[in-house]
Amino acid sequence: MSDTGGDQGPKSTFSTYMAEGDQLFHKGEYVKAIESYSTGLYQKAEALYTMGDFEFALVFYHRGHKLRPELQEFRLGIQKAQEAIHNSVGSPSSVKLENKGDLSFFHQTDDGRESMVKTVRPTGVIHPLRREMKQQNQKMAKLLLGELYSDKEYLEKLLKDEDLVKSKMRGGERLQDIIVNCITYLDTRTEFWRQQKPIYARERDRKLTQQKWNKSRQNPPFDPTRFVLKNLEEIDAALTVGDAEGSLKKAQEVLKSVQGWSEDVVPNKKEVLGNLHSCIGNALIDLGEMNKALDNHQKDLDLARQYKLPDAMSRALDNVGRVYARIGKFPQAIDAWEEKIPLARGGLERTWLFHEIGRCYLELKRYHQARDYGARSLAAANEIADEKWQLNACVLVAQSEMRLGNFTSSVAHFEKALDRALPEDPARDAIRKALSEARQCL
Repeated sequence: MSDTGGDQGPKSTFSTYMAEGDQLFHKGEYVKAIESYSTGLYQKAEALYTMGDFEFALVFYHRGHKLRPELQEFRLGIQKAQEAIHNSVGSPSSVKLENKGDLSFFHQTDDGRESMVKTVRPTGVIHPLRREMKQQNQKMAKLLLGELYSDKEYLEKLLKDEDLVKSKMRGGERLQDIIVNCITYLDTRTEFWRQQKPIYARERDRKLTQQKWNKSRQNPPFDPTRFVLKNLEEIDAALTVGDAEGSLKKAQEVLKSVQGWSEDVVPNKKEVLGNLHSCIGNALIDLGEMNKALDNHQKDLDLARQYKLPDAMSRALDNVGRVYARIGKFPQAIDAWEEKIPLARGGLERTWLFHEIGRCYLELKRYHQARDYGARSLAAANEIADEKWQLNACVLVAQSEMRLGNFTSSVAHFEKALDRALPEDPARDAIRKALSEARQCL
């Protein structure tokens, strides 16, 4: 998923990633193929989110998380989409009614009951409250649109020219319709960006946060635990929107603050430090700094081992193995992930863990171990009745058996994988081709 780092967005199109995944699958490079398929799925979710279709984006984030639970991009995508939906719909608790302000639209009827009849105001008179709201909306629009705000003002001035807006373009379209459509689009984007304010940091918020960090270095906050949790959420949020540099900078700042506090201020200081090293490592992975990422995940692991923190140890071993696999050091990835096995919780985590270890053995051409871990992954997938992981495990076993010359078993597992592949699954054709080759070897 490293192609989505920073503000650049994915480097290729959806169809390119799909085609690349198919090609890698044909070559038997399944780990790389899975990476391409995941990035195609992630791009689609991100595109839907950018379009404002938060509900559909949430669906695809969930799909990606189910397929690749070890990738935090999908987990953070779920969080981002849920927050955007909440900001769009709103919450009843966020609305506070007060008995003040302009209540002139209520008046008493003859029998003493209230009637909701608006008072007609003289033409051209604007209530001070409405004027203030209008000014605030203009300031917010100017802040959010930036350079585009001057374009919006220019379009609004054009709309007042009656002679101009009545004219038509060469294609027959009325100029008025074109101008209105442009203004509507800018208003829509303004509202969209306004809803994202809790996610995308504004310049003012950044300065305020920086001031808080500088202050926290000298004096710990009143509630250190709340301070740490809040900043961890912001670090995750920054990484979610692709701001790996911002996430890294914030995590490093918080790390410096926490390092200067005593155990009395933060009783679980070592656990917090490990968590921050983990966040720094994840940001560095997105930035392509694999050696530095590995160093931070190793620090997380050392703290977890020293203070006997099983959850932190499981997290750190997962990340250490992930970095080693990314840089092609499969023996080291295997060592980390095999150490994680007793710490794995739930069938789904065991399923993908066994599968990834088996893939590493397959890359090393150690086919007996690859087959054995594929079988363990298949057994775990059967326990939770996850058809997608059943398919992945069957392909791993079939590929291993093929390399070992056990063609009958290879054919059987390719057939099981084909049965579980959906008609629209891009891997279906590759499985069918591999099955045909296995049958020819019988």
